Amino acid sequence: MDNAEAFDKFKQCAVEVLQVEPDKVTPEARFADDLDADSLDLVELVMALEEQFGISVDESELEGVETVDQAFKLVTSKL
Repeated sequence: MDNAEAFDKFKQCAVEVLQVEPDKVTPEARFADDLDADSLDLVELVMALEEQFGISVDESELEGVETVDQAFKLVTSKL
């Protein structure tokens, strides 16, 4: 799976879980500021991403993840 394909899957999860418009899910988007996501939303998103990509993300790895790009890099580092 290439990066573009992986980002499409990531974006699809974010749109479904966070209930946002697809064009808002950009690498620069900040979860709290741009996507109105609280910590519970992020937990749900991580669970959806784990299922979608067949990975496991430890809670401690989410420290400091504030942007879509940071989360995407975390996911792709596990593929």
